Parts: sequence; structure tokens; C-alpha cells
Amino acid sequence: MNMPDTVLPRVSVAPMLEWTDRHFRYFARQLSRRTQLYTEMITSAALLRGDWQHLLHYNPCEKPLAVQLAGCEPVDLGRCARMAADQGYDEINLNVGCPSDRVQQGRFGACLMAEPERVADCVAAMARDVSIPVTVKTRIGVDERDSYEHLADFIARVAEGGCKTFIIHARKAWLKGLSPKENREIPPLQYEVVAAIKRDFPGLRIILNGGILDLDQAATELQRFDGVMIGRAAYHNPYLLAEVDARFHGDDHPIPTRQEIMDALIPYVTAQLEQGTRLHTMTRHILGLYHGQPGGRAFRRYLSEQAGKHREGARLLQEAVRFCASANTLHP
Repeated sequence: MNMPDTVLPRVSVAPMLEWTDRHFRYFARQLSRRTQLYTEMITSAALLRGDWQHLLHYNPCEKPLAVQLAGCEPVDLGRCARMAADQGYDEINLNVGCPSDRVQQGRFGACLMAEPERVADCVAAMARDVSIPVTVKTRIGVDERDSYEHLADFIARVAEGGCKTFIIHARKAWLKGLSPKENREIPPLQYEVVAAIKRDFPGLRIILNGGILDLDQAATELQRFDGVMIGRAAYHNPYLLAEVDARFHGDDHPIPTRQEIMDALIPYVTAQLEQGTRLHTMTRHILGLYHGQPGGRAFRRYLSEQAGKHREGARLLQEAVRFCASANTLHP
């Protein structure tokens, strides 16, 4: 069951392997209450054969939170969707966009764009027994299947399976010859192709992904799309999320300063250290907090160099800010 348009998140942070883990999501939630967050991609095989409780664990403050699944077997994905829904996730997202070799070998990700009927069956199986939205994240094309007709046919067939929201990365994917990094940079962005999908499928919710660098650009694209998904820009410059609530949701709670965010992280970091989490596992996600600010480079360097040496998380965070301030006067 979709949420009313008045409360649907308009800005989201893309699922990114090794980046959008639970520690990053806790940090991001200190910046914005409204931004939709996503887990890293989790394969159906990992959930069904591994430690599913660990893989699906999250802090309640991370909501609204979506889980991104990867797989190609409808029955398996249906089971995983029920598991995620039972854990309280707000959305189930199917990855049909990742072009890595590992994904191709498992027959999921971007290669599934060539099998729209299978994707529709997967969506139908996931949506059958859950009341939360089942969405699909895809590219605009894959290899030689890159015409608008191919994309429109894919969207139409998957929509028939029950998907009402598509997150579209506005680049095609090359399964051979380009690395995942090159697939994020070399194929040109084609926003007009995604805009044509929104025009031709007015009943679907279309979220634009790819190349969104700041909130001014997000605001421009929100005039024609239902949402925007920000990827690496939100990771490298996370403080841009601090203005999302006020700018796009009319939320009048005070925008937190960088110092307030650091202070809010101290209890979390302390508790995680007591549970055995390595300090670097958490601090690596906050290196960009002072991006573009005087002393920001000193802040990043101090955290990077000292995280492996400190045992007291609170002390490290406090010293990082002081070290940063001593390098230059900061204005959070």
C-alpha cells in the first residue's frame, strides 16, 4: 500500500555497496528526518542461506527505510520480501541496474532488463503477500537493448506485475567492456529519456537517479519527476541532506549544525564500540561532513589517521572537531 503523496519522500539516497550500511544510515538520519534511505544490495541467496537477522538489522531511527534485494527467482524473492516486511521495512526495492560481473554471474541486476517477463513475475511474487511498496531500480537500457521502445516495453510489462514506482538511472549499462565505476561515468546521462517515460506513463511514480550533485539540481528535476535519488554526492558531501526537510517538505525543525551532528553521534559510537564494532567502520562514513568548509581536509585526515589508534570514540570525534577548528576557523 503506497503512502499518500503528501508524505512520500521526494529525495532519497541511493543504495551503494559498502557505503550505505547501517552506520552510514544512522549518520544520515541525524542530518535529515525525511530523506528515504536504502540498504546496500542484499541477494536473495544471502538472506535465505545466511544470517538474515544480521543482514536485515537496522536501527529504528533509520526509517523511512527501504531494503534493496537482488535475485531472479520469484519464489525466493517472495520469501525475502515477506522477511523484510516482517522486520518493518517501508519499501522493497528490486535491483535491475547493477552491471558488475558478480551480479551477471548470479543472473540478476542489469542483465534482467533483457527479461521483462521474469522481472514482472519477481515483482508479482514480492508484492503478493506484503502491504508495503515493491519498487524497481533500473537503467534506461543494457547493451544493444537501448532503444526507447525497449525501455518502454520493459516498464509496461513490469508495471503489469504490480510495480508502481520506478527508480531510473538515466544511463544505459554495458555488461561487457566497462567496470561498474565506468558504467557510472562513461555512458552519457539521458534525462530526457526518463522524462519521456514519465510523460508516457503518467500513472507511475518515476524517480530520477544519476548525476544529481546538489539540491538546486534536485529542485529543478523535481518539477518534472516524482522524486530524485542522490548517490555519491550525498556520501561525499552528506551535509547537503541537512536542508532536504525544510526545502522539500516544509519541515520547520531547526537545521542541525555540523557540531550538533557530531555530538549526536557520540552515544551511538560509544554503544557500538561496546558491542565490538571497529571505530573505523563508523568514522569512515563521516569524513565528508565538513566538505567544502575551512578545515575540512584537516578533519578528514585526522579521522582517517587516528581511527585505527583510538579506543575512545567520543574522544576521537571531539578531538577531530577541535583539530579541524585549530587548522582554520570553522563556520558549521
